Amino acid sequence: MVAKNNSQLVDTHYSPLEEEKMIRTLLSQSPEGLIITGGDQTKACQNFLTKARIPIVQMMELLADPIDMNVGFAHGRAGYDVVKHLIGQGYERIGFIGARMDPRVQQRMQGYKLALEQVGKFDKNFIVTTPEPSSIGVGGELFKSLMASTNGAVDAVFCVNDDLALGALFEAQRMNINVPQDLAICGFNDIEAAAYVNPSLTSVSVGRYEMGVKAADMIIRVLNEKPIESKKVDMGYEIRKRASTSRL
Repeated sequence: MVAKNNSQLVDTHYSPLEEEKMIRTLLSQSPEGLIITGGDQTKACQNFLTKARIPIVQMMELLADPIDMNVGFAHGRAGYDVVKHLIGQGYERIGFIGARMDPRVQQRMQGYKLALEQVGKFDKNFIVTTPEPSSIGVGGELFKSLMASTNGAVDAVFCVNDDLALGALFEAQRMNINVPQDLAICGFNDIEAAAYVNPSLTSVSVGRYEMGVKAADMIIRVLNEKPIESKKVDMGYEIRKRASTSRL
């Protein structure tokens, strides 16, 4: 049995170079395993992770070629399904609001774009993004930019997280835009507040806690020489449909 019970948590602020530096530091301390968010490591980082010969789980997204084990979900497919949900509710002029624009956000944007291209509704002017970190305030500012760039033609907005979606909702209310009759808003991550604002916010639930549990369990099972069902696990997602996208 594995006797050690020490753990370390580091935040690399979405920087691959900072991640490379911190992982190099962690590996110098001879860890028994590593759980890493995402798959956008530098080539050098991938090389020394491969050479580490310890169990490694990359989580939060599904990867075509993981270093070792992988737990996550398909961000692009989730973005695609959000747009399909909005179209199914009768919305046609669907905007996109994104912040920070890390690889997982970009995958959601690609899913959004693909779904609209398939029905001949994609317009690049309906996309507004910023490299800044997400916040409710940033969401409100991006929503104002989206409305300005489209002359108010938007009838739905897909926001890449709930902070941005809440900001868009509050700004729409200040602008006297009726949600969901005149504008639908969908977020991502399904934070607690999504169910309690008025109107309640449709969001994509991705089970981040469950992913963390699964990743840790896989590491522990490997260390204890127990079998795992698969080295690549799709945890899936669920669109929690609420009032903010229910015009029909």
